[in-house]
Amino acid sequence: MSNNDILKKLRVALQLRNEDIIDIMKLVDFNVTKSELGALFRSEDHPKFMKCGDQFLRNFLNGLVIHMRGPREEKK
Repeated sequence: MSNNDILKKLRVALQLRNEDIIDIMKLVDFNVTKSELGALFRSEDHPKFMKCGDQFLRNFLNGLVIHMRGPREEKK
């Protein structure tokens, strides 16, 4: 399973729109545009397809944790 497949399945399972994913990525200071997201969700044989890298998926998952749980509390 590729990173693109994982990203697609998470988007469907969590009912996320492109705007939601952009906001999640902003939580970890990773800027992404709608056109870049569109390229990630295209089929592999499409000319504008873009492979989802490990860094993108890692930042998305870190942002998703912040989105779902809230920011990390500082330890005393």
